[in-house]
Amino acid sequence: MARLNRIPQVFNILFYLCVFLCCFTRLASANIELDEDNWTQILDGEWMVEFYAPWCPACNALAPAWKELSNRAKNKNLGVKAAAVDVTKSPGLSGRFVVTALPTIFHVKEGEFRQYKGPRDVVSMLEYVEQGRWKQIEAIPSWKAPNSLQMGLVAHFFKLSQALRGVHNMLMETYGLPTWGSYLIFAVGTIFIGALLGLILVCIIDLLYPPRRPEKVMVSQAEVDKKKEQDGKKSDDEQELINDDIVDDAEHDSDVEKNSPSDTSEDDKEKTGAGDEGKNNDKPEVRKRRPRKAD
Repeated sequence: MARLNRIPQVFNILFYLCVFLCCFTRLASANIELDEDNWTQILDGEWMVEFYAPWCPACNALAPAWKELSNRAKNKNLGVKAAAVDVTKSPGLSGRFVVTALPTIFHVKEGEFRQYKGPRDVVSMLEYVEQGRWKQIEAIPSWKAPNSLQMGLVAHFFKLSQALRGVHNMLMETYGLPTWGSYLIFAVGTIFIGALLGLILVCIIDLLYPPRRPEKVMVSQAEVDKKKEQDGKKSDDEQELINDDIVDDAEHDSDVEKNSPSDTSEDDKEKTGAGDEGKNNDKPEVRKRRPRKAD
């Protein structure tokens, strides 16, 4: 009877031991989950980072191989760690790393980032790290590196877009607004914010670079009178030149009318012929033009 009483105790011990081993194995094989707060730890050491989404079929197919990669790397003492980023929870990191497809894998070595584009099986990924194939791939330039200032700004824009998307869904689902109503609210808000930012920018520019005011020049009354006198003389000379041009044009028009052929008959031409011959013998009259005053 005593032995029969010990059997349940042995089963209980074995059960708890199995539970402990399963939990330990799960913790040992679990990848490190990165987010906006702890992603900077990949800047030290060597890492393989996967970007995934729960709704992505290719990401779900890669999940077993990714866990096995972490376990084999630990068994071989490669010193590489495996991490994963859920883009639905950390949209800023997807913008910081410029993730355009899922799943996307990055290799990080002492702060240098390289995108892994090889086969997605465990053996290929281990050889990529173990044989140093990452050295054959050019690292991401510093201006595009995820830890740079400009990529940090991109990350904030991605987070802002996700926040606006949440507001859009709330307006439609919670308040029952139609799609066009939500878009109209965003359009009005965008115009108002743009005008406000433009006003602030103009004020800042005026503050830093104020417009130059024309300097006042003190002029004496004698100089003012002298300038008026010069302007009056100039206007009188111009008016006189205009009058001379008008007189010359009038005299020229009268000469043209005199020299134009008349409609007289042939008899009148013959009568006036003799008189014209006598006139032609005389010296032609030269019209003198009145000299103009110099400007």
